Amino acid sequence: MFRRTKPETAAEPVVADVPDASQKKGRPTPSRKEAEALNKARNKVPRTRKEQAAARRLARSDSSGKMREAMKSGEERYLPARDKGPVKRFIRDFVDSKFSFIEVLIPVMLLVLVLGWSGSAALRSFANTALLAVLLVIVVEVVRLRFRLRQELTRRFPDESLKGTTYYAVARSLQMRFMRLPKAQVKIGQQLPERYR
Repeated sequence: MFRRTKPETAAEPVVADVPDASQKKGRPTPSRKEAEALNKARNKVPRTRKEQAAARRLARSDSSGKMREAMKSGEERYLPARDKGPVKRFIRDFVDSKFSFIEVLIPVMLLVLVLGWSGSAALRSFANTALLAVLLVIVVEVVRLRFRLRQELTRRFPDESLKGTTYYAVARSLQMRFMRLPKAQVKIGQQLPERYR
């Protein structure tokens, strides 16, 4: 009654996509069992909060599993953001390819603790002197590491920012070699490639 009617136009014929018999589809036809499994997987969308939480937990555990594997293998795609990129990979390789006295800090501190608990005053004095000497050597090593690393980074990555690179290198070198994550990909004394991508 109050509705305006549109003028009738000639409807265009709808042509269904009919596959050409001469063309192949490029993949084998899935078996009935595979097709049913695929449909079940598509239809299984988490509806309740409990199902959604379980799905999130499963995705998180899958992601952390991939990250753990990447930490062992050094695969760039699954590494955390702080370890990604060619600059970070070069820093890791640079630190791992050289022996540094910084690595011995933790064992020396453990030895000092053990000797400090002993009853002998001479042993305690020796332990304190050794600790001071090691700390002095480590300060010199850190300054040397920073200087050499900055030189290499400015030569290899002239356009990249150097912010945080010294901290990353020192934090890695303070760990003993077998404890470092991502795992070391180069051996001590190994020549590093000129290009990192």
